[in-house]
Amino acid sequence: MVKLDIISDPICPWCYIGKTLLDKALTERPNHPFTMQWHPFQLNPDMPAQGMDRREYLETKFGGKDGAIRAYAPVLEQAEAAGLNIDFGAIKRTPNTLNAHRLIHWAGIEDRQIPVVMKLFKAYFEQGEDIGDIDVLADIADGVGMDAAVVRKLLLSDADAEDIRTRDRQFREMGITGVPAFVINGQHAVPGCQPTELWLKVIDEINEQIDGHAETAS
Repeated sequence: MVKLDIISDPICPWCYIGKTLLDKALTERPNHPFTMQWHPFQLNPDMPAQGMDRREYLETKFGGKDGAIRAYAPVLEQAEAAGLNIDFGAIKRTPNTLNAHRLIHWAGIEDRQIPVVMKLFKAYFEQGEDIGDIDVLADIADGVGMDAAVVRKLLLSDADAEDIRTRDRQFREMGITGVPAFVINGQHAVPGCQPTELWLKVIDEINEQIDGHAETAS
């Protein structure tokens, strides 16, 4: 198998779109070589722990509603093309995603990262839920078969919070300034939201190399 590291933030719409386009390629190539691991990157690392009102966030980041509409127009266009139903109007709060990243980390220990990540994307972008809220995160954990009581207890503590901050900082020191970012086999970086066609080409090339090595070895 070939490791595919995905650096992402669950409030990043391009991450949601990028994962969806990757998934289309994985569906078309069920013999793909990838084993995936998700890593933390906070788009808003200085966000207050309780998050902030969405309107206030948009005023601060984009200068108001009109600026946000211009910024999000290409996102909505690409999301629709990918078959996603993003509802920015449903989002009332922009969360601090540290706790969401902690949940993703714990889900990885139980081999449940992908379903947790997808539930976080759907909860935030399609249902407008506050994924910084401990109750919301515990429900998401429960929905994938994790122990919600244990997750809630961990979220009420500082467990692994500093580890998440450290890993986030390390990616920035490596030069990553935006997400999604993909790293193939610890060597090849694929930045940004990439089309399904590119992933199909990457998968086919890797499979050819694997087949070639197998023939040489035999």
